[in-house]
Amino acid sequence: MIRVVLWDFDGVIIDSMAVRDQGFRQIFNCYPTGMVEDLIRYHRQNAGLSRFHKIRYFYTHILGKEITDEKVYDYAEQFSQTMRKILINHQYLIDETIAYIEKNHTYYQFHIVSGSEEKELNYLCQELGIDQYFKTIEGSPMPKKQLVENILKVYGYDRSESILIGDSINDYEAAVENGISFYGYNNPELKVVAERYIDTFRSWEL
Repeated sequence: MIRVVLWDFDGVIIDSMAVRDQGFRQIFNCYPTGMVEDLIRYHRQNAGLSRFHKIRYFYTHILGKEITDEKVYDYAEQFSQTMRKILINHQYLIDETIAYIEKNHTYYQFHIVSGSEEKELNYLCQELGIDQYFKTIEGSPMPKKQLVENILKVYGYDRSESILIGDSINDYEAAVENGISFYGYNNPELKVVAERYIDTFRSWEL
């Protein structure tokens, strides 16, 4: 029996990929377009990883330069300001997911575990009026696998009764490393690794 659901945010609750693409293009607009597009491809392939990781990756692996923690956090704050302005629009919410969460939040323990920056994540959920459905809303810079581990330990959840719903291989890895089931959504490539795959929330039940 499933009692605990850990939800990814981007791509599962909100359709934000294109907006976040633009955020990276904006903060790195002084660099060659081709290099920035390399980052965008990496970002899309690793949706569950934090912007802190991706900013550092851009410098160290694409530009071949060193970057300080201070500079990483500066870029991340610029990125966050853009997200806060755009993603508070309800049009980006994934309607079928929100309808499922609204209908079922009293029957399960719902948490958000996201690669998005935690303060920004809480701000967006509050502005969008969905924070009330989740016991906690947690994000980066802490890696997702650590977020999952902490929630399971703090609340004493039975791992056999807990699942993570996500749209990226990083979500799958965070679930597996913590000994809980992974349910894929919004990414057919995950059908080969997910314990279950959710084609749509409109006709789906746990």
